[in-house]
Amino acid sequence: MLIITRKAGESLKIGDDVTINIAEVRGTQVKIQIEAPREVPVHREEVFFRIQREQNKEFSDV
Repeated sequence: MLIITRKAGESLKIGDDVTINIAEVRGTQVKIQIEAPREVPVHREEVFFRIQREQNKEFSDV
């Protein structure tokens, strides 16, 4: 795991196509802006895991 320190208004790049901007830091909350191509799925972790569970359930029901 890589840990990077950024301040509001700063960014980081993932590969050539994904940029993560730190939009705001307020207390323990951080608002981020993600710029990625449409074909790159971007989900909150809990949504990502729910999608995976539903897809796995669909395949196991077949």
